[in-house]
Amino acid sequence: MPRSGWRKPEADRRLPDLVSVGLLMKVFPSEVVDAVIAECGRTEQRRRSLPARSVAYFAMGMALHSEGSYEDVLALISDGIAWAHRKEGPGRLANKAAIFHARNRLGAEPMAVLFDRVAQPLAAPGTPGCWLAGRRLVAIDGTCLDLADTHANDGHFGRPGVMKGERSAFPQARVVALAECGTHAIFDAVIGPYTISENALSTELLGRLGPGMLCLADRGFYSFSAWQTAGATGADLLWRVRDNLRLNPVEELPDGSFLADVFDSQADRRRERQVRVRVIEYTIDDGREPAGPYRLVTTILDPDQAPATELAAGYAQRWEIETAFDELKTHQRGSRQVLRSKSPELVLQEIWGHLCCHYAIRTLMFDAALHTSHDPDRVSFVAALRISRRSIAQQGAFPPSRP
Repeated sequence: MPRSGWRKPEADRRLPDLVSVGLLMKVFPSEVVDAVIAECGRTEQRRRSLPARSVAYFAMGMALHSEGSYEDVLALISDGIAWAHRKEGPGRLANKAAIFHARNRLGAEPMAVLFDRVAQPLAAPGTPGCWLAGRRLVAIDGTCLDLADTHANDGHFGRPGVMKGERSAFPQARVVALAECGTHAIFDAVIGPYTISENALSTELLGRLGPGMLCLADRGFYSFSAWQTAGATGADLLWRVRDNLRLNPVEELPDGSFLADVFDSQADRRRERQVRVRVIEYTIDDGREPAGPYRLVTTILDPDQAPATELAAGYAQRWEIETAFDELKTHQRGSRQVLRSKSPELVLQEIWGHLCCHYAIRTLMFDAALHTSHDPDRVSFVAALRISRRSIAQQGAFPPSRP
């Protein structure tokens, strides 16, 4: 039944349409949003029809309802916030131009700080599929997002080349992220132009790893300096390396792996400035044509902590971050959708909104898996996204209090 003092909003919105806003407000509480906005100096100086807090939720709502118009998304966000705070529904809603100006006032920084403040790995000790040798499995990788074809976006982000010297139809932004393999929760990210490589963007991310993590990375990320940067954080590493990396065995280990030294340069090799790693070489034979050989290097030097077969099998979890990107790009954004923002600052705001939205949905999925003792990998993202957009909850089921 409706709560005491609640008046039905003028807008013809059902409660199921508002539950999606409740999810965003549960994961990103209004007091945290307000604190971040104040910290970034974006608090409005006068009363506005679109306060900064509402615009922050609007940026996430654009990701949740990627096919909706500005006005439709704002209607859902405004009604949902009013319901959550037991206030009368909003009156006349702002038009598209007012929304555009409000987004410009907020900018991208508060959304980036908000994601950084809230997003973190979700898995608890014992969560299935999230740990290897007592370490939290995380992966680093990158992806690109198509942007609106404007001169401003093209000049700032650039676009890839195609055949015969031509360029692609849309500018692209590059996102390099860290994700928890077992839950697909993206908990850290860096956004840059397409013209900056994944390796260059990853330097900042690798320095944010921490003790207790086991970071997986594809062979394109390996360099001596990147290895040292990531290793200095106290995290363990399990990276694939190219076949031309010189790895001379120093000590054979009983599980079939061996210890070797890696160097920054040939001069360092002569001066014996090396870092010791453990090397696992293997092929995959599933009854079809064998795949490989693959070469992994790791900071876990003791085979008793993690045997070679366990590490080789665990490395396959690196593909989970690819699945997380697919969830964001294909299902959440839409497979044929281009980000709608026409200026670089709003593009960044929109991408951070997508990352916040994906994290909120993944949080919902993790909670559901936790209560049913299921592996989070086995929960359908498409189903969770559909529930987040239009919940089947009955009237009165909206969360009555803050988390």
